[in-house]
Amino acid sequence: MLYLTAHPGRPVLIYTAGPLCPISRPIKVQILQPVHPDFVDKLLPEYLAFHNANSLYAPNVHTLPWNPTVRQKPPVAGGSEPLKVGTVEDIALSKCTMRVFTPEGNPPSEGWPVFLFFHGGGWTLGNINTENAFSTNMCKRANCVVVSVDYRLGPEEPYPAAVEDAVEALRWIYEKGKECLRVNVQKFAVGGSSSGANLAAVITHKAALMTPSISLTFQVLVVPVVDNTATSSRDPYPSWKENANTVSLVPDKMIWFRKNYSPNEEDWTKWDNSPIFAPEETFKKCPNAWIGVAELDILRDEGIAYGEKLRKAGAEVETRVYLGSPHPIMAMDG
Repeated sequence: MLYLTAHPGRPVLIYTAGPLCPISRPIKVQILQPVHPDFVDKLLPEYLAFHNANSLYAPNVHTLPWNPTVRQKPPVAGGSEPLKVGTVEDIALSKCTMRVFTPEGNPPSEGWPVFLFFHGGGWTLGNINTENAFSTNMCKRANCVVVSVDYRLGPEEPYPAAVEDAVEALRWIYEKGKECLRVNVQKFAVGGSSSGANLAAVITHKAALMTPSISLTFQVLVVPVVDNTATSSRDPYPSWKENANTVSLVPDKMIWFRKNYSPNEEDWTKWDNSPIFAPEETFKKCPNAWIGVAELDILRDEGIAYGEKLRKAGAEVETRVYLGSPHPIMAMDG
């Protein structure tokens, strides 16, 4: 019988025994992602148990030498199995691929509603399979076509590669979606998680500036990154300081993601990198929004600020704060 008790900062001693061998020497197992004492009572008990089961002894990716094979694993543990939908099809764009999830049955006479989605992973992690569970849930429950984009990632393909892929996907659906996907582009929503929500927010502004402009119906931004100039030393977002010792997405990790994606610091203030700096005239043309943020996430306050900016520009915005939750809440979709 083996019992483990995790104490932040202390190694765990594991004794192994077999029926034909004496007890071996103790093996030290290092706790690599301890929960800071300030957050033990703040985290939902369910998430605390999840973290201890899945992340306690695993190194955080930003602490390791970069190896692109890490993308073969999900960016975070957790999640559920994909649901059965009508069809799943991959479509090649010029430099990336889109995966199209279509509901079962026949489309409405005017075509399926369509939801363009971008996965999370700090513009560094993830792939076309990352959000299959979320995409199929959205497809089945909202009865819409979901298009998930396997956009290019840093550090190999830095900014603005992902933005270019996002814009190409947007244009493709708008121009070819009716014929190729049987969708109704008058019911066209966009969304994403974390860095993917950044791309979704960016293309709502890009769509408004296109000639002719593309009118989007709605946007869904889950734990969005909207200001790539944010740090723990800047005042606008208290959550960067309040949650500096949170689990999973700590400040150093966020900066690591940012530099992988956008190595030139002078690009961080560009609005298609930090959509909170987008022109006021495009904010006035942005669609209504649902924004979900996590109470214990360093990105919480910039997501709230972005919602307020949309609201002041005339959009209807629902911002929901998930209490007791850290950044990777979307992985808990099951």
